[in-house]
Amino acid sequence: MKAMILAAGRGERLRPLTDTVPKPLVKVAGKPLIEYHIERLAAAGIVDIVINCAWLAEVLMAHLGDGSRFGVNLHYSLEQSALETGGGIKKALPLLGDAPFLVINGDIFIERLPELPTALAAGKLAHLWLVANPAHHPQGDFALRQQRLSSEGTNKLTFAGIGLYDPALFNDCTERRFALGPLLKTAMQQQQISGEQYSGFWCDVGTIERLAEAETFVMKQQ
Repeated sequence: MKAMILAAGRGERLRPLTDTVPKPLVKVAGKPLIEYHIERLAAAGIVDIVINCAWLAEVLMAHLGDGSRFGVNLHYSLEQSALETGGGIKKALPLLGDAPFLVINGDIFIERLPELPTALAAGKLAHLWLVANPAHHPQGDFALRQQRLSSEGTNKLTFAGIGLYDPALFNDCTERRFALGPLLKTAMQQQQISGEQYSGFWCDVGTIERLAEAETFVMKQQ
């Protein structure tokens, strides 16, 4: 299995840290955020990793290199300007191959990878992980019922920014820049998306305050 780390965002809410440092290199307890993902992917045996980048891309690529020091092979999908999540994944498809691949948001911190299925269930184009709604997103995103996801209903959970995707999900996408959410909601209406809840520590490192939360968790584990 291959993986993709989404790392093209500007990180406006983390300024001034991200004025000179790309968001994936912002440090959590002394280590760049993206390195936690790379190390956990490597430990899970996922060694072919695609990273999309735009803002300060040259700084990110210079820091990470070809991935050999992590025991992985890093490939970069360059964007002149961020293409949003859907557009970024679609542009990277030639690097990801024909089999289902894992995608992780580069601006989240997780204590571990979820247990990954060996394949998508029959008729499914994606499998998503969700978390209990954080304080900054109380309304949630999707309703989860017996591993079936819906954009309708009550008691919604928040999309964790971790998903397993079949390349066929993007077959009908013709735009260059587009969001992933509407595409997922359309597939949910066709019952083509499964999901489950992620039980480990999860933090959307989108602000200075939430960066501190992630650092506090790491420090407690040491």
